[in-house]
Amino acid sequence: MTNYELFDGVSLMYNDFHMHSCQSDLEVQSNLLCIDHCREGRIEHEIKDGVYAYTGAGDLKIDNRKHHKGNILLPLNHYHGITIYIDVDKARVSLKKEFPSFEIDVNQLQNKFCMNDEPYIISGVESIQHIFHELYAVPDKIRHPYMVLKVFELLLFLDALEKSNDQGEHPYFYKTQVEKVKAIHKLMTENMEEHYTLEELSKRFNISLTVMKTCFKNIYGDSIFSYMKTYKMNQAAVLLKMKKELSVSDIAGIVGYDSPGKFSTAFKSVMGMTPLVYRNNFV
Repeated sequence: MTNYELFDGVSLMYNDFHMHSCQSDLEVQSNLLCIDHCREGRIEHEIKDGVYAYTGAGDLKIDNRKHHKGNILLPLNHYHGITIYIDVDKARVSLKKEFPSFEIDVNQLQNKFCMNDEPYIISGVESIQHIFHELYAVPDKIRHPYMVLKVFELLLFLDALEKSNDQGEHPYFYKTQVEKVKAIHKLMTENMEEHYTLEELSKRFNISLTVMKTCFKNIYGDSIFSYMKTYKMNQAAVLLKMKKELSVSDIAGIVGYDSPGKFSTAFKSVMGMTPLVYRNNFV
């Protein structure tokens, strides 16, 4: 976490996390407006007791940090992004002092996006990606003034944005649903040689097919079969590098492919090269 204070009441932080979970002891002492942009990875947050929402790559989350204390999970074991922290009371004063012509009221923005103390999540808006994309590669020489300009640009955008129920309505999932989907993930990743249909998984874990598919994609960022294909190929890549005594056919079987040809095709579609070429690159 690398923090830059832009002016009184406003700071920008780069977040680069490689972990499965962490414990947040944040006690909100100020009147906050926090804006999180996820560049890569995913993060799970409990918005109220037993109810979870997920922020993934390309999402913008706006909240007041009222539900930020407790165990925070990273389903993909990594999260990269930017957080803009705004102490509303301080920022209202400093904005007027430093930029008298800047007419945006951050308190109104907080009221607009943080109703009921729940996060408001925006996905797939190209303008937002443009604003943040440039912040991930700022030359040191112009870092501070450039960050200030980009924060202003973002605040202007959010002020003008017509809040849509559809835009902010990310699916929420109950604890029982999340636990069942995580158990499905555990079963499949620990038994890669087995083949399960979606119907079998739905029946085995007593969860509706629609909820299972929607919840899995929100937690892990991809459909079940697409996620498992990538997962298996990454595990196969480790074996190809580390287990020279295993043949490509052996590794294909370990990750659930009875045909080396089908395995090779799947591996190339994910890794961009055949298993043999990949292995030879690490000899």
